[in-house]
Amino acid sequence: MVLIDTSVIINYLKNVDDQYTNTLTFLIDNKYPIGINNYIYQEILQGAKSEKEYEILKQYLNQFHFYQLSGKSSYEAAAMMNVQCRNSGITIRSTIDLLIAQTAIENDILLLTYDSDFYNMAKVIPQLRIFEI
Repeated sequence: MVLIDTSVIINYLKNVDDQYTNTLTFLIDNKYPIGINNYIYQEILQGAKSEKEYEILKQYLNQFHFYQLSGKSSYEAAAMMNVQCRNSGITIRSTIDLLIAQTAIENDILLLTYDSDFYNMAKVIPQLRIFEI
């Protein structure tokens, strides 16, 4: 199972041809279990340029499996990840990225991402497993 980060989906939808979008294409074509979470869903939808595009994106994204966080302890764990990263000299720029990482950890799934914040997090948080290309 693989959690697909926002940037990979955006570039896939823009027909960017690179190793990440090619990997996503491979996963989709081979019916590999992939998904997103509510934060990725919201990030993609907020990028819509019109109501029509918003509806098309919504319909497309609803094909994905949605991975969830389990509750209050999930947010505590995400906050602690930030503390651990900061104490290791790593600044995580986005609360949403921490919640995406926590979703991958809790659901014991790989994360397919371009974002260097996740690679930096994984240096400190061994439970965060990045999909290696």
